[in-house]
Amino acid sequence: MLRTAALYALALAAGAFLLQWLQYNYFVRAFSTEIYIALIAAGFAALGVWAGLRLGRRPASATFEKNTAALASLGITLREQEVLALLAAGKSNKEIAQKLGVSPNTVKTQIASLYQKLEVQRRTQAVQKARELALIP
Repeated sequence: MLRTAALYALALAAGAFLLQWLQYNYFVRAFSTEIYIALIAAGFAALGVWAGLRLGRRPASATFEKNTAALASLGITLREQEVLALLAAGKSNKEIAQKLGVSPNTVKTQIASLYQKLEVQRRTQAVQKARELALIP
């Protein structure tokens, strides 16, 4: 009896395997182009994720140290350093004035002084040059 049940189970398993194989072959023939496109898309997606993780990683930066020699040689005051940091944060003249408790005209004068000392004409240039000289993080 056990032998008959085992043979019957084996025959059922073979039949199920045959049906699955036939269904797989039909599926592959009927949708072969879509399968290849999906595999290629999955490959490119995996490549994109890998490249993004690999190239997007930024090394942990060391703690920032101000270039005090450059600050001294340029003659940038402590207040101008504060204004420069707020410029780098994207604040407007009015916002800088409110933050520092001075008038907007004073901020304009300090920014003009910074432009002259850094030898630039625009805010973005001032921030870029200050970062290059390690005056701001």
